[in-house]
Amino acid sequence: MSEAILLVGGKGTRLHPLCTYTPKPLLLVAGVPLLTHQLARAAAAGVTRVVFATSYLAELFEREYGDGSGLGLELVYVTETEPLGTGGAIRNAARHLTCAPGEPVLVFNGDILGGLDIAALRDGHRASGADVTLHLTRVADPRAYGLVTTDAHGRVEAFLEKPERPEDIVTDQINAGCYVFTRSVIDGIPEGRVVSVERETFPGLLETGAHVRGVVDRTYWLDLGTPSAFVTGSADLVRGHVDSPALPGPPGDALVLPGARVDPLAVLSAGTTVCEGAVVDAGAVIEGSVVLPGAHIHGTALVRRSVVGRDAVVGEGTSVVDAVIGDHAHVGPHNELPAGVRLDCGVRLPERAVRVSAPTYAF
Repeated sequence: MSEAILLVGGKGTRLHPLCTYTPKPLLLVAGVPLLTHQLARAAAAGVTRVVFATSYLAELFEREYGDGSGLGLELVYVTETEPLGTGGAIRNAARHLTCAPGEPVLVFNGDILGGLDIAALRDGHRASGADVTLHLTRVADPRAYGLVTTDAHGRVEAFLEKPERPEDIVTDQINAGCYVFTRSVIDGIPEGRVVSVERETFPGLLETGAHVRGVVDRTYWLDLGTPSAFVTGSADLVRGHVDSPALPGPPGDALVLPGARVDPLAVLSAGTTVCEGAVVDAGAVIEGSVVLPGAHIHGTALVRRSVVGRDAVVGEGTSVVDAVIGDHAHVGPHNELPAGVRLDCGVRLPERAVRVSAPTYAF
């Protein structure tokens, strides 16, 4: 048996308003919840049992996955009544692990899309005798992340805070949000209080001389924490830029789920997904976007690099670019929304209410 802990307690505030009614890990990415892609990859790597560390809208995870048998997994759900941080959540979930102290336990962040060889990371951890193994990736601009330096043998030397000045950037290696812990190390995390693995657990292990191993992997990696990353990740899955056993169709320029209605005269491209129950009328152009269940895109509308929420409406001739349209929102005909706008759930805009030339409009 191979076990894992999945950290899915965050509120997804950077994705507002998409997470108003749906936890970030359950948002539909290329037609299925983001977690389904992660769980399918974990199962393919030999993971058999997963403990969910939940908090925000916790009941929705069990409603979605039940006991996990549909994915070939055994799933257990643990809910935090108060936020415990990454380390505290891992320690809280560990009460439901069944493996021995010397066995490896995979830990995943619930908002990452990637192509990492999970089995190789776990097996390499076991062979190395490490206490913790971290998946590291390299990014072009590491200023938004904590940095991780390693020596020539892959042993972690330091965990550094987000660099404030260019001269503080000493490496482009960052923590990619996937770990392998030896079970006994998890049991050493303090119980019942907030603990950050990045600021407390990992630096503390280094101070005691523990073997903390970093594995730099350059396969596909994306944190889906922002709307632009969300639509990019979905489009990359649809186009086959990253593999997933859970993709509900062959890779291509667009993915239309069963139960969606797309007029033959609509144009879908750049990895667009149209989910079950959505309607796209003749003349609509949708590029690299996600159209969630029940949404309706009327004729001659343009939707580019955007998310259209559940049961939302985009009116005829309306332009939506780099935007988020919340669930049940209604954008009337012939609007031209400013790029980057986020419409809250349920907002209603009448015909021609907004033009790009009127950027003072308050959303």
